[in-house]
Amino acid sequence: MPNPPWFVRARLKTRQLMLMIAIEEQGNIHRAAESLNMSQPAASKLLKDLEELIGVPLFERLPRGMRATWYGESMIRHARIALASLGEAGAEIEALKAGHAGNVTIGAIAGPAMTLLPPTLARLHRDQPDLRVSLMVESSDVLLEQLAQNRIDLMIGRLFARHDKRSLQYEPLAEEDVCAIARPDHPLLSRGAPGMAELAKASWVVPPEGSVLRHRFELMFQNAGLQPPRQVIGTAALVLVPRLLQGSDHLAVVPVDVARHYAGYGMVKQLPVELSCRMDSFGFITRTDWLLSPGARTVLATLREVAGQVYAEDGDSRGT
Repeated sequence: MPNPPWFVRARLKTRQLMLMIAIEEQGNIHRAAESLNMSQPAASKLLKDLEELIGVPLFERLPRGMRATWYGESMIRHARIALASLGEAGAEIEALKAGHAGNVTIGAIAGPAMTLLPPTLARLHRDQPDLRVSLMVESSDVLLEQLAQNRIDLMIGRLFARHDKRSLQYEPLAEEDVCAIARPDHPLLSRGAPGMAELAKASWVVPPEGSVLRHRFELMFQNAGLQPPRQVIGTAALVLVPRLLQGSDHLAVVPVDVARHYAGYGMVKQLPVELSCRMDSFGFITRTDWLLSPGARTVLATLREVAGQVYAEDGDSRGT
């Protein structure tokens, strides 16, 4: 019969996991013990027993506190995952007891949030009426942080070179073009395709500084030997863009899917000009160090099915 795992042999206690996290957060064992409503001697014994069982020091004892060793940092990271998983188990069981098929939170960037999520949610409502689904629409950077903190179950977004991909699985989905939009009666719409020099002189609503699209937008003009537009309003709130364009001569650079959504309501029109500042492809992103709940697996499977239809149709409409 194979030996049981080390943590079973060591009889690892939930209180020990909580204590490690508390020591890291509080900086010393006294405050950590207080936060867990235990005495300091009891906390010290819990930590000593754990270090003896594992066979390595988890914390350095400093004159004014404690600091996790490399062993400790590794254990703390996995302790957070284990405790979060137990919390998820409790929430999932409570949802099942209440007659729900679970709670799933999806994070998405703006483009797929407007094109992929509505038909997906409609299908889930039809096929899985007891499944509760929540949405978060944010930038990829924000969503990746939320995914790491278990605040969302899965996301639709981008991975860039700066992102740590060691615990992530990326499934490419589609590319995202961007375009220029304006209010329906903007003067430029009546004069044919504007040139880059004319666009450089216009006032714009653009993504905030530091964003990938803002950088590529400015680089597009620089590559054409022009200064980027000076009169700009920077915002990540795409819901505000139509309002900012109303009653002004501002243009805006947005994903094509966002432009189509607002144009469908007659709020904006797309300028007849092709912008070279395209965005990278986006896709489904999940964690490799975390098991999806049955509800989350159902949502991801439905997203894949609907994406196969939505983006195939989108490719046909673009002549690809």
